[in-house]
Amino acid sequence: MTAGAVPAPKAPGEAPSRFARAGRSRVGDIALTVASGAAILMVLLILVVILGDVVLHGASRLSLKFFFTAPQQGMTEGGIFPALVGTLAMVLLMTVAVVPVGVATAIYLREYAPATSLLTRGVRIAVSNLAGVPSIVFGLFGLGFFVQFVGGGLDRVFHGGTRVWGQPALLWAALTMAVLTLPVVIVATEEALRAVPREFREASLALGATKFQTVISVVLPQAVPGILTGTILAVSRGAGEVAPILFTGVAYFLPKLPRSLHDQFMHLGNHIYVLSTQSPDVDATKPLLYATVLALLLLTFILNLSAVVVRSKMRRRLAGGTP
Repeated sequence: MTAGAVPAPKAPGEAPSRFARAGRSRVGDIALTVASGAAILMVLLILVVILGDVVLHGASRLSLKFFFTAPQQGMTEGGIFPALVGTLAMVLLMTVAVVPVGVATAIYLREYAPATSLLTRGVRIAVSNLAGVPSIVFGLFGLGFFVQFVGGGLDRVFHGGTRVWGQPALLWAALTMAVLTLPVVIVATEEALRAVPREFREASLALGATKFQTVISVVLPQAVPGILTGTILAVSRGAGEVAPILFTGVAYFLPKLPRSLHDQFMHLGNHIYVLSTQSPDVDATKPLLYATVLALLLLTFILNLSAVVVRSKMRRRLAGGTP
C-alpha cells in the first residue's frame, strides 16, 4: 500500500453479522438458563412430593413409644428401637473404621507419593474402580473375606472351631460398609489437602519443621472441614445402604439389642425392606412403614446436620472467628 492510500472500507454485512452473533449468544444463554432452572425445579418438585408423601402418611405415627419399643405382632405394631440402635451402632463403627484409613491414604497420595510412580497410579485406579463397584458385590466380599476368612480363622485359633466370629455380625457389617464408603473419604480428603495453599507448607518447612510435623500440625488442621465433608457423605450412604449388610450382619427380626460385636442386629433400611415386601398384612403395616422411612430420613438429617455444624465451627475457628 502506497503512502497516503485510503484503507479499503469494511464489508457492508460485517457489523450486522457481529451483532447477530451477539444476539444468538444471548438467546443461547437465556435458553440454557431456562433449561437449567426447569431441571432444578423438577428435581425440587420430585423431592417435595416424596417428602410430602412420607410426612403425610408417617408423621402421625411418630411418638416416644414408636422410637423406644420393639416391633410386635408380626411387625404390624410396636416401634423401631432395635433397628434404630443397630443402625446407629453400625454407622459409628463404620465411621471409626473408615475415617483413619481414608485420611491416611489421602495423605500418602497427596503429600508423600510421587505423582508419576506406578504405585500411586495403581492406588488411584483402585480407588476409582472401588467407587464404581455395585454395592451388592461389597456384600459378597464381606461374606467371603470378613465372615468366612477372618471370622472363621479367629474361631479356629481362639475358639476351637466353635462358631463365634465366623457368622454374620455387627462388626463385619460395619467393616463392609467402611470398605464401601472408603473412596468417598479418600477423594474428599485429598481434595481438602489440595486446597491448602502451598505457602503454608513452605513456611512450616522454612521454620525447621519436618515433613511429618508440617502435615500433622499445619496441613491437616486446615483440611479438617473438607475431611468432615467426606465423613458426612460416608455417613449418609452408610445409614441408608442395605445390600452390603444383607450377607454380613443384619437380621430379619431381632427384638433384642446387640450386646457384642459378634451379634447380629436390625437395621432401619433393611427393616423398611422387610415391611414393604414380607408383611402378611400390607394395610396394617403401611403406617408403620411410612413412619420408619420418616425416622430413617430424620436420622440421616440429624447426623448430617451435626457434621455440618462441627464443620462450620471448624471453618470459623480456622478463619480466626469466634468458635
